[in-house]
Amino acid sequence: MSTRPDIRWQLLLAVACLGLVLSLLSFQAQSAALCTTRVPAAGGSFAEGVIGAPRYLNPLLSDNNLVDRELTSLIFDGLTRYDEDGRLAPALAEEWAVDEDGRTVRFVLRDDVQWHDGQPVTADDVVFTYRLLQDESFPAPQALRALWQTVTISQTGESGVVFTLPEPYSPFLDATTRGILPRHILGDVPPAEIVEHDFNLAPVGTGPFQVPPGENWQRTGRLRLVPSPGHWPQGTQLDNLEFRFFPDVEHLLDAYAAGDVQAINNVPASAVLDVARNPGTRLYNAPLPRYTQLLFNLSDQSNMAVQQREVRQGLAYALDRKWLIDQALNGQGIPFHGPYLPTSWAYNPGAVSQYQYEPATATQLLDEAGWPWPEGAQARQREGTPLALRLLFLDDAQYRALAEAIAQQWAEVGVSAELVPVAADELRTALEERNFDVALTQVTGGGDPDLYDFWSQEAIIRGHNFAAWNSRRASEALEQARQAWDVGERKAYYDAFLAAFSSAAPAVSLYQHVYTYALSDQVQEVDIGRIDHPRERYDTIANWFLLYRDVAVACPEPEVGAADESP
Repeated sequence: MSTRPDIRWQLLLAVACLGLVLSLLSFQAQSAALCTTRVPAAGGSFAEGVIGAPRYLNPLLSDNNLVDRELTSLIFDGLTRYDEDGRLAPALAEEWAVDEDGRTVRFVLRDDVQWHDGQPVTADDVVFTYRLLQDESFPAPQALRALWQTVTISQTGESGVVFTLPEPYSPFLDATTRGILPRHILGDVPPAEIVEHDFNLAPVGTGPFQVPPGENWQRTGRLRLVPSPGHWPQGTQLDNLEFRFFPDVEHLLDAYAAGDVQAINNVPASAVLDVARNPGTRLYNAPLPRYTQLLFNLSDQSNMAVQQREVRQGLAYALDRKWLIDQALNGQGIPFHGPYLPTSWAYNPGAVSQYQYEPATATQLLDEAGWPWPEGAQARQREGTPLALRLLFLDDAQYRALAEAIAQQWAEVGVSAELVPVAADELRTALEERNFDVALTQVTGGGDPDLYDFWSQEAIIRGHNFAAWNSRRASEALEQARQAWDVGERKAYYDAFLAAFSSAAPAVSLYQHVYTYALSDQVQEVDIGRIDHPRERYDTIANWFLLYRDVAVACPEPEVGAADESP
């Protein structure tokens, strides 16, 4: 019996084969119209090199270590912060007000802030933090403890905190920028034991970055921070930000050149040129709230010439600030005339003398002060006594270069300078004992323009008025300014202080320090704007990326009329 073929199966098989052929042809046609492009990919660890190492990641213990201060600024928030105009703005606080008595300051906290572990931030945390600073057993800086021990702290509900001062004191608000600690973690720890607590190694804060579990920077020499979801709700391209700690600039530069770190935080002025030589390096600069000045010793322990205002003014006119900055700092400084930085609301350039480089004016002032320069003499003289000044400075490479450059310029107008370098631990003693004629000193300005501790009569004995400038007019203006809360009223007092300061010239500002941030072009989509505070360099970090991935996209259509014109 013969078997007839099943035509239906043959037809189905033929249709299936035809479909497969058409699919392959279609795929080939589509593939021919696709191109590959590289796009940003999430992931990767961004490494930043730092000179030095942390000790305490705790805003109440960070004053004596720059690395601590910068890291805690990323992890913690205070009640307030300073904005781009140098004025106080809300941070953890939603608002605050000063009562009519001028002694009571009331804060209301935001209700939408959480600690990195998810617990709400309340007034309990604020009261706990500031009462720690009042406790004799807690190792706070003495000046900080002295301030807070005069303040009565009370709480109103979950979100209200009241500070009662013994007398009106407007600079008090500056103290509320310090980071707040979580009571639910440290509340049961005796104050004296907090300094040894593990919290200082892996803290919990409210800032834009948080410490992930398992970090041990003391063992590894690096600290990993991850973006806080509360601050970056849309997430970031980078997985984390890793700080790597180096003992000196040489080791850091080697790591950067090798690609082990993609950024250098706070490049020293002496290393800027070396860093810039690395291919693909981008440098970002920003003025720091710090400046260097020449401080004159006006006490009877100094050279009699320094006590003459005309001599001090002549010394100021003899200095070419731009040349000093280029010579000693690789250009990393901004000339200005102080004692207030341009970022302060108390800054008033019209109220202070502008000591431009004018050697002829310097010569005239020194002559009028009774210090002629006899022909053939190495320096000016009065009754056979040469005009020779002891110039005190911190003994490091940068300040030595600066002191040598200053001595060179003073020599050109007949003033001899004896260089007196001292170690860091000896500088404060030399200033307090007034064992100098002129001193190179560094001033770190607070957010508040109060300079009472630097220039008042009281500060000659109990403060930092190492120049021993004894001006009742200036002292009263500073005292009245710190008792006023209105910014306009305070500014009027500071203008009066500036007038007295400019007339007496107890110090001459040289330059404002510059912050330099180096970033490799391995890091893409970087847009760093103005940096007033260290953590602002990361304002756009959500867009930064290190990695790419390939994706298929439609190829662009050829241009109409484009033809092959080759022969």
